[in-house]
Amino acid sequence: MLASSSRHVLKGTQRKLLQAAAEVANAPVVAAASTQRLHEWRRHAGTAPYLTSTDLGPSYESPHRRFAVGADTNFRSPTNTPLARFNMMLASQLDRGKTHVVFTIARRMKAEGVQPDRSTYNCLLQACAQERLYAEARGIFEDMVAMGIHPDRQSFHYLMETLRPHEQSAIFDVIKMMEEWSVLPNEFTYESIITRLAENQRLELALQFLAKLGPAGLSPTLKTATAVITCAADLGFPQLALDLADSYESTSVRRLEPEVWVDLLVSCAESLYSEGTLRTWRKVVLDLDIVPDEGCCLQVLHTAAQHGHTSLALEAIGALKKLNVVWAEHHFAPVVEAMCARSEIKEAFILLDFMRKNGMTPTLDTASPILALISKDTDTVDEAWGKLEEIRENGEVVDPVALNVVIQAAVALKDLQRAVGTYKAAAQVGVKPNIDTFNLLLEGCIYARHRQLGDRLLSDLKNMGVKADVTTYKHMVLLCLTQTTYEDAFFYLEEMKALRMVPPLAVYEAIIRKLVSVGDTRYKVALEELKECGYEVSPKLESFISSGGAHNGPTKEKKPVVNPAVVL
Repeated sequence: MLASSSRHVLKGTQRKLLQAAAEVANAPVVAAASTQRLHEWRRHAGTAPYLTSTDLGPSYESPHRRFAVGADTNFRSPTNTPLARFNMMLASQLDRGKTHVVFTIARRMKAEGVQPDRSTYNCLLQACAQERLYAEARGIFEDMVAMGIHPDRQSFHYLMETLRPHEQSAIFDVIKMMEEWSVLPNEFTYESIITRLAENQRLELALQFLAKLGPAGLSPTLKTATAVITCAADLGFPQLALDLADSYESTSVRRLEPEVWVDLLVSCAESLYSEGTLRTWRKVVLDLDIVPDEGCCLQVLHTAAQHGHTSLALEAIGALKKLNVVWAEHHFAPVVEAMCARSEIKEAFILLDFMRKNGMTPTLDTASPILALISKDTDTVDEAWGKLEEIRENGEVVDPVALNVVIQAAVALKDLQRAVGTYKAAAQVGVKPNIDTFNLLLEGCIYARHRQLGDRLLSDLKNMGVKADVTTYKHMVLLCLTQTTYEDAFFYLEEMKALRMVPPLAVYEAIIRKLVSVGDTRYKVALEELKECGYEVSPKLESFISSGGAHNGPTKEKKPVVNPAVVL
C-alpha cells in the first residue's frame, strides 16, 4: 500500500505517470495483459510468480549482496526515478484490483534491471494476499530476505491475509517469524489473527489473543471486537458475548454496529437468558430504533413466557404489529404464559377475549398455563371463578375458554360437583357453554362413573343447539363402558359412524378390552372394524387379547443367569 504522500503525488502527476508507464512498461503489452483473466496470468506467470535472485539479473546474482534501501527513502526521492515510478504503478494497479497486471509490471521491472525495495515486495505480497496465494507469498518473502531487505509489520500482515480460512496452523508460523525478526504486533496484527480464529469458531483461542492486547498497551479494533462477540453469540454464550460488548464500548470511542446488537438479542433470546434479553431488547428497540424480525420476536416471546416478563412480551407483540405480521394464536400463547408466571390470572382471562376480538380463536391449549396455575387445589379454582365475576362486574366480556379452563381445573381435581356448579353458573358471567364445556364435563363423568349425569348433560347439549363432535361420542362410549350394562356403547358407536365420523382408535381399544375382560366374543367384530379403519393392533392390546385379559402387555423374557467361570 502506498503512503498517503505518494498517493497525492500520483494524483497530481497522473498524465506524466501514464506517459512514464508507456515508456517503461510498454503500455500496449500491459493493456493487453490487463484484459486477461486471472487464471491466464497464473498460467503465464507460473514459472516466475515472484522475483528471485536469479531472475533479477546480474545485479542480483549473489545473495550476499545486500540492499538496505528503505521504501520511505525511495518514495520521498524524485518521482521520476525508475524505482519510484514502478512502485507507484504497482500501487495504482493494486488499488484497482488488477493483481495480474502487478506481476506483469514486476517482470518488466526485472527485465529493465530496476532494483526492488521493501515497498516493491510489499506490493507483490499484497497482490498475493488479494488472491490468497500463500505459497507464492512465502516465495516472495524469502526472496526479499535473501536480498537483505528487512520485512516490516505490513509484510507479515500481507502474509497472514494470504491464508485461507481453513489454513489455521500456518498463521502461527507467521507469528513465530515476526518474533524472529523482532517485529512487534499491533492492533491490526491481532485483528488478522483473532478474526480468523473467530471465523473458524475457535473462541477460546481467540479470547487468549484478545487478552494479550491490554498488557501490550493496545486496544481491539472494531472488527476484532465484532468478530469475537459474534462468535460467542453464535456458539451459544450470550452472557460472555454481552460482557465483551460492554467491555468494548466502555473503553472505546467507537460503537458496535447495530447488527451486532441484533445478533446479541437473538443469542440471548434463543438461550432464554432473561437479563440479557431485556438489556439487548432495550438497546435494539429503544436506543437503536430497530424492529426485529418475526423470528426474533418469537424467541423473545418464549423468553418472556419462561421468566414472566409480561411487559417484554407485550412489547414484542407490538413489534410484530409494526412489521405488519398478522397476529395468530401462537403469538399470544407466550403472553398468557408470562402473565401466569406472575400469577396475573385476571389479565390472562382478559387477554383471551382480546384475542377473540382480534380474529384469533383461543383454545384450551392457549389457556394451559392458566390451568396449571389454578388446578393446585379447590381454593385456587374458587379464586379463578371470582376473577371471572370481577371481569363481568367491570363490564368486560368473559371468554368461553376462561369458563372452560375453570371447569377443567375442577375436573382435574376430580371435583365433579364443583365443575357442574361452575357450568350451571355460566349465565352469571355472561357465557354460553360450548362443545368444549360439555366434553370436559363428560370427561369428569367418566372418572366418577356417573352415567345418569352424562345423559343429562347430553340432553342439555341438544337442547342448547350445540353440535356434538367426535370427542363427545368418544366420551359417551367410554362412559357406557364403565357400567355393568354396556350395550349403549354400541349405540353411540353406530351413531358416530352414521354421522360419517371415524371412531378414534381409543374407542375400539376400550370396547375390545371391555369385551375381552367379560368374555364377550363380540370383541372379534370390533377387532375387525379396528383394522378396517386403518389402525394397527398394538402389542399391548394383542397381548391383552391373547391372555384373555390376564395382563396388559407382552411378558419380558428373563435373561438366564450365567454364573461366572472360575479359573482354577
